[in-house]
Amino acid sequence: FPFRLFPLREHGMNWRAKPLTWQEIQAFKRSKEVMQRFIRAYQLMLRFYGIVLINKETGELKRAENWAERFQNLNRFSHNNLRITRILKCLGEMGYEHYQVHLVKFFLRETLVKETLPNVKRSALDYFLFTIRNKRKRRELVHYAWQHFKPREGFVWGPQDKLLKYR
Repeated sequence: FPFRLFPLREHGMNWRAKPLTWQEIQAFKRSKEVMQRFIRAYQLMLRFYGIVLINKETGELKRAENWAERFQNLNRFSHNNLRITRILKCLGEMGYEHYQVHLVKFFLRETLVKETLPNVKRSALDYFLFTIRNKRKRRELVHYAWQHFKPREGFVWGPQDKLLKYR
């Protein structure tokens, strides 16, 4: 039957792929081999996007050597944004919420600070940010995005008054 590299408990674009059950996710998490394969698949996709996982414990990322070429692909083809959203959601399902945070921060930095991925910016703000399960971490990332968004008055992903007071 059809399966996904990054399965979720919801339907995706492939209508034939069955959503995972909570029990299946728990079984995956209990299998060291499955989780190692999951991390290898994550690293493979990161390399495809021009990103390298530099710390498996923390989830810290950096640009790959071929980042400029791979970022052109990300800017040109918006279907990658759906895949990235799926990867982010799957990271959360599989217990890698700390990986989610690093990946979202990476895209916020590249879109808002370094401005290397202008065509990924909307997806990073509209979708990637809101895959973060940890409320505190999500707030930190929204604040980070607000700090770097131009013009700041155009920021609609959080209330301005709360963002001004955020610590």
